[in-house]
Amino acid sequence: GLLRVTSKRKVEVLADEVEGLKFNLTDGVDVAEDGTIYFTDATYKYSLDDYYIDLIEGKPHGRFMNYNPKTKKVIVLARNLYFPNGVAVSSDQHFVIFCETITKMCKRYYIDGPKKGKIGEFCRDLPGMPDNIHYVGKGQYFIAMTTSLTPQWDLLLKYPFVRKVVAMVTKYIRRLQLEDIDYGGILVVDLDGRPIAHYYDYELSLISSGIKIGNYIYCGSLTYPFVIRLDVKQYPALPLT
Repeated sequence: GLLRVTSKRKVEVLADEVEGLKFNLTDGVDVAEDGTIYFTDATYKYSLDDYYIDLIEGKPHGRFMNYNPKTKKVIVLARNLYFPNGVAVSSDQHFVIFCETITKMCKRYYIDGPKKGKIGEFCRDLPGMPDNIHYVGKGQYFIAMTTSLTPQWDLLLKYPFVRKVVAMVTKYIRRLQLEDIDYGGILVVDLDGRPIAHYYDYELSLISSGIKIGNYIYCGSLTYPFVIRLDVKQYPALPLT
């Protein structure tokens, strides 16, 4: 669900369902200046332990929502999404970006201006599967890329029958060891969603988040039991070619 955690480690459940449908994999979250909380439920069908089945099935089980702390109500802003993930309110507070992992793109939901309530593209045809997104200042967003594109993933995404067979096998054998889930990293994009640089390594796998503090980038992962720290002075970003 959507949780509030205080500095004294008190945990409060703000919401765990909407429209009679429970949240199953509450994912990205960000807060606008007016206090509105924007968040995603990546899939209402599978839990965190089985998230990979949802990715393989490639079905639109996700939702993008907001929570009003004054009314304590949740509103569904977009449904039938393909594993919606990270969320970031734009620096000008005009729209909210959310990543769609399966479609390899990020969308934006307008919360102000003439396009208010509409959804548009922020960036598409990403070089991998996006997870979380963070605004890091200086006109840049960091998008965590769980893995680069591979022939195996392209095959799964293009052919529904192949996805169905692999998903059925995975359900019974548990975590199917998918190959080539390496080359994770951080993609840097500008305020218009244009890629400008990246931090990648062939040994990194399933990078889930990345934020910059000082001269370091701190990354989370679904694979490693620790936080990765990258010295950007020693390992500067690679330009896109």
